[in-house]
Amino acid sequence: MIPPVVRVEGIRKLYGRTVAVDDVSFEVRPGEIFGLIGPNGAGKTTTMECVEGLRSPDHGSIAVLGLDPVRDVYRLQDRIGVQLQEAQLQKRIKVREAVDLWASLYRTSVNPERLLEQLGLVEKQNAWFMTLSGGQKQRLFIALALINDPELVFLDELTTGLDPQARRAIWELVRNIRQRGKTVFMTTHLMDEAERLCDRVAIIDRGRIIDIDSPTALVRRHCPERTVIVTTPQPSADAIFQQLPSVTAVERRDDNVSIQGRGDDFVTTVVQCLAVHAIPVTDLRTESPTLEDVFLRVTGHSIRA
Repeated sequence: MIPPVVRVEGIRKLYGRTVAVDDVSFEVRPGEIFGLIGPNGAGKTTTMECVEGLRSPDHGSIAVLGLDPVRDVYRLQDRIGVQLQEAQLQKRIKVREAVDLWASLYRTSVNPERLLEQLGLVEKQNAWFMTLSGGQKQRLFIALALINDPELVFLDELTTGLDPQARRAIWELVRNIRQRGKTVFMTTHLMDEAERLCDRVAIIDRGRIIDIDSPTALVRRHCPERTVIVTTPQPSADAIFQQLPSVTAVERRDDNVSIQGRGDDFVTTVVQCLAVHAIPVTDLRTESPTLEDVFLRVTGHSIRA
């Protein structure tokens, strides 16, 4: 088997009496986008900083590209790229100056002009950092994380505070990093972001890993229910739906009937039922559970922003 890019085994990190990370274990596979997801304060950033070598765990072990991130920091620095959650630059440093400065810190680097072009920053290369929008700053931080052509890229809460258009632009950039053969390890408290980007996610809450899998597998395992909402004036439809073996609940509000059930063929069964009984329908839509529903189910509380 191909060895994991990151292997974390039983790490624990304390700040005084506060346990920030408690017995956390996971692996990041080559070429995937792996997400550590959970609310703010769950231990995501502390875990990532331990993996990056910025902090040392009190217990447990970490291997990054087969190396110890603390002991082998100088051997790793040319092979990883890091975007920090609280990153800032000098107000009057220009975009191109920042990229050239970062490039000078490594033995080898990618072509700065090509990198700025790929990230849509060519027109801003002579602009001061202080004049950039939030999305442009994040693209610059991605450029700085990629300037050394790393094998592994760390992205910490990359799109927090950005507007929807900027978020989607950043998501596309992250996908492009993976398409170039890189591995991405990211943290986010935005469940829709993790669902759209990540091949696998680890749910962390109160410093402990709750479950790890692909978003689809986690939803299937923890929230197997599906919902079909049918708009029909026919009052007898409720009783007909309740007779379907895959249906677990039926609820009507005015003409909207919410039908909840399980099984891969649940939606097909409802549609066939409508046809067989000639139930008049003016609207039909389906609702599927999300990662946020999974988080609520496995932790017992909603996402804390």
